[in-house]
Amino acid sequence: MKKSSLVFLLAAGVSACNSLDLNPLSEPSTATFYSNQTELELAVNDLYRLDFWGNDNEQFTDNYWHRGQLGNAVTFGTMNAEDATVQAFWVACYKAIARTNTFLANKDRAAASTPAATLKQLEAEMRLIRAYEYARLIAHFGDVPLLTKPTVLEESYSVTRTPQAEVLKFVFDELDFAIANLPQSYAASAVKRLTKGAALAVKARTALYAGNWAVARDASQAIMQFTGAGAYSLHGNYSQLFLKAGETSPELIISIPRDEAQKVFTQGTNVQDQLPRLTGGFGAQIPTREMVDAYECRDGKPIDESPLYDPKAPFRNRDPRLTASIVEFGTQWLGYNYQPHPDSTTTFSSKDNRRVSNLDNRAVAAFASFTGFLWKKGIDQTWADKRSEDSDAIIIRYAEILLTYAEAKIELNEIDASVLNAINQVRARAYGVAVGQTSAYPAVTSTSVAELRQVVRRERRVEFAKEGLRYMDLIRWRLAEKALTRPVIGLPDPAVQNRSKWPFPGITPLDDDGIADYSGFGTDVKIVAQRSFDKTRQYLWPIPAIERRVNPNMTQNQGY
Repeated sequence: MKKSSLVFLLAAGVSACNSLDLNPLSEPSTATFYSNQTELELAVNDLYRLDFWGNDNEQFTDNYWHRGQLGNAVTFGTMNAEDATVQAFWVACYKAIARTNTFLANKDRAAASTPAATLKQLEAEMRLIRAYEYARLIAHFGDVPLLTKPTVLEESYSVTRTPQAEVLKFVFDELDFAIANLPQSYAASAVKRLTKGAALAVKARTALYAGNWAVARDASQAIMQFTGAGAYSLHGNYSQLFLKAGETSPELIISIPRDEAQKVFTQGTNVQDQLPRLTGGFGAQIPTREMVDAYECRDGKPIDESPLYDPKAPFRNRDPRLTASIVEFGTQWLGYNYQPHPDSTTTFSSKDNRRVSNLDNRAVAAFASFTGFLWKKGIDQTWADKRSEDSDAIIIRYAEILLTYAEAKIELNEIDASVLNAINQVRARAYGVAVGQTSAYPAVTSTSVAELRQVVRRERRVEFAKEGLRYMDLIRWRLAEKALTRPVIGLPDPAVQNRSKWPFPGITPLDDDGIADYSGFGTDVKIVAQRSFDKTRQYLWPIPAIERRVNPNMTQNQGY
């Protein structure tokens, strides 16, 4: 009998002719591989790729917008079982699971030539990876097939979905094995390998997404109590954390190495879309006004409550993470003064030491940023110089653990000093001060569950902007039906822009969930896209249609 050992058959292996090549020339045969330590390590290392790791696309949220696409299946509400994004996500997860299952079924072939401790560590890494993939699957699809061994082709046609709760228990059990068998740290040469802290971090995030507050609390706390080698701490400089300088930071718990010299990097449109047009970019993947308005003022109050906020100077007196993440008007950025004001048709180039045509102004270039904003977070001069970037991809970092701990304790109604300290560590780092310097940043002092819930939710949004966590937050907080049904707001066209109301006509009202309402501004703002989210079905993704065509036993999520 044939076995689907390298790919999940139903999604990735069955063609229109139901033919399958299980031994392509580019891959080793299961029958002869896994015979020694080197081959085991090769199998594990192959899953340390971004094909199998990643947070959600920030464009699925109210933080980020792509001018060229206008929207996507999530924010346009058009997701269906034929959606390419859904299928690619499903295939990638099950491909990693299949490879892990094959490894676990064959690893003992190398037992005689591999130290027992090494074999156990490699097994723990693989089981962590498999747990991570299943955690992603249940967060997006709910019930999914639980496959724990190589699947026989004939059996694969009758695979059914396993209840989410059962898969979640399996994930926690696998992570507990990894926690028990992975080291807290490695030698510097292996710094990016999965650790005990990585397993705990995946457990904390998985539990948070599942609403299992006690497990999220305990896993987070275990990481916070690490000492010695492998202990985590916040990087001193928020901006630098997302650049090359931050790649070895003790804040990073899981990050996937990327290096242009090794041909693992991003180039072309995906880079240019985030760059100013003055640098040869397109200004197409951009922050929303909602993202800008989410940052508090320096007194710790939202913009519609703080006397420090001035809509004509929106970057002034704000949380420092705003100007670390989004390019401030009138500042030098990548060799040019960034100024989208419609009358600023020329701008100063520090690169050329002269004024040049302002291509980041829509009065000059019609496709300059429609919201007026550009991303700064994680971008530096090398992006503009090379039109490529290769910083390591951050999956989970210590700030997330601190806020996960705080949120879990809040939801358990266990408000104590440790909750405030966890939140305040993150806030203090944003201001570049120690957590004890409470007069230098807006330290949180409230012990109200309702107030602290709002604080943590705002904190997660601004701390993790552009990092892919906002989408699942909107899903698990059941806020997608509100946030993703509001229009994307841009600047008025230059010809009709009221200069006296530049850059924005007033203070944006924010509700208790931090969701902005621009409906009262009329023609002083421009709707550049209309989002749509169907709350009756979109909190889960559809099972890919190809799965159900091959296997009629695979049920579909409601509404698809």
